[in-house]
Amino acid sequence: MKEKNFALFGYGKTTRAIANYFNNHCIFFDDQVENSKVDEHGNIIHPSSKYNPSDFDFAITTPSLKPNHFLIQNTPNLYSEYDFFLSPTSPLKPKKIPFSIWISGTNGKTTTTQMLTHLLKDKGAISGGNIGTPLATLDQSAPIWILETSSFTLHHTKKASPNIYLLLPITPDHLAWHNGEPNYIKDKLSPLLRMKEGELALIPKGLPLPKSSAFILEYGTPQDIANFFDIKMNKINFEGAFLLDALIALAATKVLFDEINYDAINAFKLDKHRQEEIIDKFGRIWINDSKATNLDATLSAIKRFGKKKMHLIIGGDDKGVDLTSLFKEFTKYNITLYTIGSNQEKLVTLAKEFQIPFIACSDLKNAIKQIHKIHNKESIALLSPAAASLDQFSSYKERGEKFKEYIKALQ
Repeated sequence: MKEKNFALFGYGKTTRAIANYFNNHCIFFDDQVENSKVDEHGNIIHPSSKYNPSDFDFAITTPSLKPNHFLIQNTPNLYSEYDFFLSPTSPLKPKKIPFSIWISGTNGKTTTTQMLTHLLKDKGAISGGNIGTPLATLDQSAPIWILETSSFTLHHTKKASPNIYLLLPITPDHLAWHNGEPNYIKDKLSPLLRMKEGELALIPKGLPLPKSSAFILEYGTPQDIANFFDIKMNKINFEGAFLLDALIALAATKVLFDEINYDAINAFKLDKHRQEEIIDKFGRIWINDSKATNLDATLSAIKRFGKKKMHLIIGGDDKGVDLTSLFKEFTKYNITLYTIGSNQEKLVTLAKEFQIPFIACSDLKNAIKQIHKIHNKESIALLSPAAASLDQFSSYKERGEKFKEYIKALQ
């Protein structure tokens, strides 16, 4: 492997981990670099414009690089990190490829990945991928890799495949990146093309399935999964979207080890910033759902609270998604909207069209201030933005922490 000459596209967490795997001194090409430089590890970072495909045997890309980027378009021998570490045809020539479970979907993939890792920790399972741990840092001797898998990674992956593929429900997301919903769905289903006979794929009903050798089980409701795998839903302490996450995780343990451990799944602690409940000094309920970066996640949150009066903070970078269907759903609930972020004008227009009460707040701090004036112990104040955070924050985590900070400071 070391004699091979390869390039790394994008100076990000994934590619820096790959460089470190090879003791650095690698060559990067990155859009954010204007002049070539050397980092503290001896890696050379060139502007993307300096890339010449004839200078390299192959390249490995960061997941987020768009399909139409000229680095992608002009590289005949391109690998995703999944192809590089999990494909028998990889230039790495891996001696052992771990049994891998890929988890994808629009929402819930992080929680499902965490739940399944929690259930299988005594079996030596470890997790990585989009959850924040690059594959280059994972122990290759571990018996099971559980990988949260983004649609970006799936698009770039052409050679590797999972032993089990768990797909949560999908709704429109990252449509500009994928150049439309059909391509987004196609990328989400792409692992099926490479899976083998005897391997399991758990897939939501109603999708245009490609021809596959895998055993594909389609589900429409959580009850479908419970029925097929003989899981007793009344023994699971989670509800709403988290119930589906738990069922899918339990289904995987049933397939692998023929066991359903209700005590273990009920002992799992949910991550911060996903429907995280906060009680303020006045005894009122606030819900931090900052991780709800798309419309389906926000729908999941409001369905949880049913007929209660909701003060919903919404807005940010919606990535070009049509929010009409979300606002149609809003009309079924007792909601007042508090709009923030770069898509506020769009939100206000839709609120007027669907006659939903709203207050244009521009930013999170002002939204909390406005809610504070009328919020009571019977209502629910909910940050579930249906949008990414990078227009006003460094991440959804910072947005969630600021939400809690502003609530704590209320007088």
